[in-house]
Parts: sequence; structure tokens; C-alpha cells
Amino acid sequence: MSSSLVSLYEDLQRSFNSIPSDLKRCGALLSQLKIGLIEAGLLIPQGEPVEGDLVIARDILEIGAIWSIRSRDEPSFDRYFSQLQTFYNDYSSYLPPSKREFPIRGLNLIRLLTQNRIADFHTTLESLPLPADAIGDNPYISHPVNLERWLMEGSYSKVWNARAEAPAEEYKYFVDSLIGTIRNEIASCEESAYNSLPLKDAALLLFFSSQSELLAFAQQRGWEIDLTGATITFTRKGEEQLEIPRQKLIAASLAYARELEQIV
Repeated sequence: MSSSLVSLYEDLQRSFNSIPSDLKRCGALLSQLKIGLIEAGLLIPQGEPVEGDLVIARDILEIGAIWSIRSRDEPSFDRYFSQLQTFYNDYSSYLPPSKREFPIRGLNLIRLLTQNRIADFHTTLESLPLPADAIGDNPYISHPVNLERWLMEGSYSKVWNARAEAPAEEYKYFVDSLIGTIRNEIASCEESAYNSLPLKDAALLLFFSSQSELLAFAQQRGWEIDLTGATITFTRKGEEQLEIPRQKLIAASLAYARELEQIV
């Protein structure tokens, strides 16, 4: 590996490990480093490259994956995770273990949950280089496994509480995304089950800690807000949708009656 590439890598480490991380600087360095890895034949290694070079290449891609989440860039995370598969799978017996491997694998599992790719979640889980009885002992893997189980059970309060138990700060990004999906599902149920609810009860059901967050969400859903009475009135979307089939049914019945009169 060239000295210029090593120098860029060391600069990336400093920028990434600073508190807080210099995300803008990391993004610029990662772009340069990926070009350097391509030129050195290390982005998608083939044959038997030098072990030290592979370790550095893997570390660059791992930093890139975590940087992507900190930058709220999911597509970038997908690309970095895909590129890491060669290092995690094809060179697993050739390279020393990476302390970032399972945190990143766990992030990928939660990403699949947020995209509702349950089949891919289980396929990925089964392909992990980890015995089934050891999953519970690995916090980075057990966390998404528990999330998936609670989602299937409808135990949304446990999903909400799981945010505070995230094994790494980056996990909270995907947990927040899951909570957003859950809120919309609960909101749809509320619209069907209730005409209105007190603001306090609606906030509790939707896991909002402040009234301002609830009011912003209510406006997005088109709910009527009564601050004086401290209530929310839900839009009866279900009834509006039923009016169209009703009209079609009446029109069809009238047409059928006219045809009968003509026959008679």
C-alpha cells in the first residue's frame, strides 16, 4: 500500500475518532480512499494480498459504514456493507477478527427490519458466523433479534424501550425509524377505532414525550386539534372510502332494474 494511501487512512482515523467525529472531513477522505483502494486492487481484493493491506482496507470500509449512519445516509451504508462482505466472508480465516464486524452486522439486521424485509432478516441471521446458542450473548445481534420478536408480537412498548438499551449509538437511528413506522400503524388503528381522544391519551399511545411533537404529527395526519378542549378528532377516512362503493352499487342496481323492465 502506498505511503499516500496510508497517510490518508491515518487522517481518516483522527477525524473519525475525534469527539465529536468530523463527519464532513471523513466524507471527503473516504471518497479519496475508495479511489485509492480501487487503484491498489483492494476494494474488491483477489488472490492473496498482503494481510496488513487487507486489514487497513477493511477498517476504511468499516469506518465508512458507521460514518454513513452518523450522516443519515442509508444507501451509502448499503454500499459499504456490500463491499465488506468480501472481507467478512471470503477472508474471515485469513484476517484477524474485527471489533467492528458484529456491530455493523447488527446494524444491517435492523436496517432490514426497518425495510420490512423479514425474510431477508432471517436469511441473514442464519448465515452469521455465530452459533445459534451464542446469539443471546452477543448484544449487537441479540438486540435486532429481540426487536424482530417484539414487532411480530405487537409489543411496541418494548420496541420503544429498546432505544435506551441500544448497544451502540448508531443503532438508535434505525430504532427511531422503526418507531416512526409503529406510530403510523397505531395512528391508523386510532382513526378506525375512535372518533376522538384526549391529547394526553393520544400522546401516550403514540409514544410522544411532548405535546408539540404530538401536534406536529397530528397536523401531518390531518387530524382536528382542539387545544381548548385538549382533544384530537380523527378524520373518518374509512367512511369516506365506503361512499364510493355505495354509489357504484346503487348505479348498478338501477341499471339492472331498467334492464328487467325492458325484458318485461
